[in-house]
Amino acid sequence: MPCHNQQVNTVSSGQEHPMKQVRFATSSSSNVSVPAVLSNSEPSDDNIQPVSLEDVGPQLKLLPLNDQIRELQTIIRDKTTSRGDFVFCADRLIRLVVEEGLNQLPYSECTVTTPTGYKYEGVKFERGNCGVSIMRSGEAMEQGLRDCCRSIRIGKILIQSDEETQKAKVYYAKFPPDVYRRKVLLMYPILSTGNTVIEAVRVLIEHRVQPKHIILLSLFSTPHGAKSIIQEFPDITILTTEVHPVAPTHFGQRYFGTD
Repeated sequence: MPCHNQQVNTVSSGQEHPMKQVRFATSSSSNVSVPAVLSNSEPSDDNIQPVSLEDVGPQLKLLPLNDQIRELQTIIRDKTTSRGDFVFCADRLIRLVVEEGLNQLPYSECTVTTPTGYKYEGVKFERGNCGVSIMRSGEAMEQGLRDCCRSIRIGKILIQSDEETQKAKVYYAKFPPDVYRRKVLLMYPILSTGNTVIEAVRVLIEHRVQPKHIILLSLFSTPHGAKSIIQEFPDITILTTEVHPVAPTHFGQRYFGTD
């Protein structure tokens, strides 16, 4: 399984597994833009410019926008949505992001024998991955990861931003001892300014994790947040469902019922 808890043999073997490209997300077209769902309190469509993927870079990868994802985004953004429906739809969207995040992990080809004796050429994921959630809203994504990876180890980072300066400060960080040997799925559902994630990545780097081994799983992102993170760490990969100037920053409060 891609999320097996076994330690990686080594990262310094000289052979790097290339990061797989999302099958459906490309930035080759200058006409690619991300639509948005706006509430009455948000700016009107006339005041918002479409977001081009080329403005951010190939490190930003989007899930395919289909009717299912569009509806989940709509329900999460709707201020009249009940908390039960909010959590249900958020968990569904989280699962989709987690599944594609796992699909970005390195793999190797293998051959198995079927019950009928047929040799089947398939793939198996490399072992040695972990999750890291940025508390508190990032914890909402932990169950989705565990649903796919029963034994995966999950670290935690607690970061709070000053309300006036927006400067992020680390209060707590705990990771698996060999986190520097693993691919890291960093979980944070809403990217607004990007400051919190930038600080979290710095902490991981202090623990000898290379940015190219970090995949940031997010549900919603602003162009500013994505750009800030990629400018600071050009090798990081960001996976999200939507890039739009208005992010649903109420997500954590609604999900945990503290709004």
